[in-house]
Amino acid sequence: MAVSIRLRREGARNRPYYKVVVADSRSPRDGKFIEIIGTYDPKKPDHNSTLKLDRIDHWISKGAQPSDTVRSLIKKNKKQESATAAPEAAAPAVPSATAEEPAPVEETTAPAESAPAPAAE
Repeated sequence: MAVSIRLRREGARNRPYYKVVVADSRSPRDGKFIEIIGTYDPKKPDHNSTLKLDRIDHWISKGAQPSDTVRSLIKKNKKQESATAAPEAAAPAVPSATAEEPAPVEETTAPAESAPAPAAE
């Protein structure tokens, strides 16, 4: 069975929305599939796709062939993932000044009523 990773069209007329699916290459575009591994919204600007990269790697290791469009989406998502991970790793963990200072502790004195009263004669 030849398995492919491709787009499955969803959405209304003139409002395309795609799901990235793993499917048998013989099944129709919007037909039976094995697993949904992401989404793609071409009308949305900038970051318009979400992919489960671990599942994609799993299926590619099993021999699944991504379509040209899915291959470009994978490349974009891996680039975005590495770009978001790089600043977090490069920035040293600097604790803020407020975290180092302990909170001020107010000393409370016992109320005058609880103190022993002097003996009145």
